[in-house]
Amino acid sequence: MTNHTPLKFDSLWLGANVATMKDGRYNAIEKAAIGVSGGRIVWLSESKNLPEYQAQQEHHLAGGWITPGLIDCHTHLVFGGNRAGEFEQRLNGVSYQEIAKQGGGIASSVKATREESEIELIKSATRRLKSLMADGVTTVEIKSGYGLSLDSELKMLRVATELGNEQPVTIKRTCLAAHSMPPEYDDKDAYIDYLCDTVLPKIAALGMADAVDAFCEGIAFSTEQVARYFKTAASLGLPVKIHAEQLSSLGGTRMASSFKALSADHIEYIEEADVIAMAESGTVAVLLPGAFFTLKETQRPPIDLLRQYGVPMAIATDANPGTSPALSLRLMMNMGCTLFALTPEETLAGATIHAAKALGMSDTHGSLEVGKVADFVCWDVESPGELSYWLGGNLVKKRVYLGSE
Repeated sequence: MTNHTPLKFDSLWLGANVATMKDGRYNAIEKAAIGVSGGRIVWLSESKNLPEYQAQQEHHLAGGWITPGLIDCHTHLVFGGNRAGEFEQRLNGVSYQEIAKQGGGIASSVKATREESEIELIKSATRRLKSLMADGVTTVEIKSGYGLSLDSELKMLRVATELGNEQPVTIKRTCLAAHSMPPEYDDKDAYIDYLCDTVLPKIAALGMADAVDAFCEGIAFSTEQVARYFKTAASLGLPVKIHAEQLSSLGGTRMASSFKALSADHIEYIEEADVIAMAESGTVAVLLPGAFFTLKETQRPPIDLLRQYGVPMAIATDANPGTSPALSLRLMMNMGCTLFALTPEETLAGATIHAAKALGMSDTHGSLEVGKVADFVCWDVESPGELSYWLGGNLVKKRVYLGSE
């Protein structure tokens, strides 16, 4: 007689269908079972295929669909104050230029962020983070970029680190020191020199960032200036990302692709040569419909070109106080469908497996496969397409992070 050693699980999840999102497709498993041990998926198949097992905890979900935990791969979640007053001013006819002259715009966020303590920043960012988590998010990228000095950028990155320590969520930290010009500088090249000589080396030495980002645009920094910044990041072993081609075509996406950038974000104005460069470098296109909507833009990203060349398309909230005060990744998925003509399957892939790739995490996150991290959500829906269909509403039945509720 052969002795069969039963499989041992810390937890076993039964009674729901699964959209694994492997290779960016639903790849559905009906009436599935997910076995978890040590925070990782160790068994995944139809429940009828379960061999003999022992589970410390057994969860019967009674229907619904399980997807990977959602990944918000582009946020500016840490900032002081907010700009709701400016939003109201604009709706009352005050121009952006007038608001800027009054000290508004990004300058007001920089001032407020510099003035607030870490405790105050943690408190406000936690509220925003919990809104994302309640919507099914298990991984969040948080950028600095409202500090624009070594001390203030480090403060923002410490806050992001602490959020990950305090909450059941994975935080990836991005240094966006090349976001805008600080008030004490009037020479962009001199500020880039400061970032390359002082800010990036210190942040890298302290291990405070997982990646480096820059805003390459006429109102921010030129392609040449960002390339210098990226060369320094590369020399320090930090991967790069870029805000590019949001308002005009400057070639920032192609330049970033030459550094094998993890992602190029916004990209409404990219051209075919940019898309080809992204395809060759493995750079993910991060689409940000919240900013497109808030700014009332009309130039859509070239979705068909991205599909044609097989560039993965992620989708994110771009949560920030000025141009995308968005706290629901599911709403961004809906906007990806309605504003950019993505399919529900593409938007779910954009908020899972492609978002993981945009953060350099696709080996461990973004799809439900044996060996990957056990971050997943059971949704109270009859099909995964409903996640992009409903505008709001609490659809989460269970949010599981590292195998635990």
